[in-house]
Amino acid sequence: MKKYSLHVQGTHCNSCKVLIEETLIEQKDVSSVKVNLRKQIIEVEGDFESTPEEISKLFSDILAPHKYSVSAEKIAAEKDLKSLMYALPIGLIVLALFFLLQKSGIINFGFEGGLTPWTALLIGLIASVSTCLAVVGGLILSLSAQVSQDTSSFRPFSFFHIGRLVSFMILGGALGAIGSAVAINDTITAVLGLIAAFVMIILGINLLNIFHFTKSFQLALPKGIFTKLSKIENGFWAPFIVGAITFFLPCGFTQSMQIAALSSGSWLQGSLIMTMFALGTLPMLVLISFSSFKFAHTKYASIFFKSAGIIVIGLGLFAFLAGLAGLGLIKPIFNI
Repeated sequence: MKKYSLHVQGTHCNSCKVLIEETLIEQKDVSSVKVNLRKQIIEVEGDFESTPEEISKLFSDILAPHKYSVSAEKIAAEKDLKSLMYALPIGLIVLALFFLLQKSGIINFGFEGGLTPWTALLIGLIASVSTCLAVVGGLILSLSAQVSQDTSSFRPFSFFHIGRLVSFMILGGALGAIGSAVAINDTITAVLGLIAAFVMIILGINLLNIFHFTKSFQLALPKGIFTKLSKIENGFWAPFIVGAITFFLPCGFTQSMQIAALSSGSWLQGSLIMTMFALGTLPMLVLISFSSFKFAHTKYASIFFKSAGIIVIGLGLFAFLAGLAGLGLIKPIFNI
């Protein structure tokens, strides 16, 4: 029995950790796998006859479809810093346009008055092109194919997406109703807004893939949940059920929207926030499921994802300042 510590690149959140561990544990001679997001290390144990370099090459080939790479020695991320230089002005330009539209009153995305469904739609669109949601989407779409006998037709994927939309609509409304039942006041709403903003900022930092210590801050479900999902028996309604369960997966974007739905204090508003967020993510997931969209594997992917990270950080900062304004600590930045 041998134990190796290998270096991994491309991880962003706990979904990445779960996917890597669940993928590698199925490989021959591997008895245990543990991913340390903060240190960017894979600790693997098994009956290996190969060298660490050979194991790293094998794991890299296996994880390549998910945009991860494994090496025996740590590799400097010079390419990522170059991508950041291109992504920074792109992200800042988008945020400047967002700020001007909000400040002018042409479009009201909410913040001071609570997150609006239109903001949730925008965040859903951003989330749909992030590697975090791509990982979760890729994992669940593969599961939805496994749990259906008729994977050659559109039915499994259609059921998956319908189940996801229905789940987000109903459970989002339930969160809003809970917020109403506990009589959330303006102070609690502002605090929940600060929490949602913090989740978004951490997620944006993780998308930049620069500061690895923040990757351990996000909530995650036990990885055994994914194992149980993959063992669901074939059935007509299985893809629908799997789609509905995505509401509970450890995606930072989803978590921030769930907090916003809870703070809305309304069944209708909570349902609209989560439904619009799900609709925002729908186009990319449809492309992935029906046409095998591969943008995440192009040479421009790093710039694209880092631009998304900068935009998410900016939106998170706007929401954070709105929360402080709601507590009366600063003046509102938007007077709409």
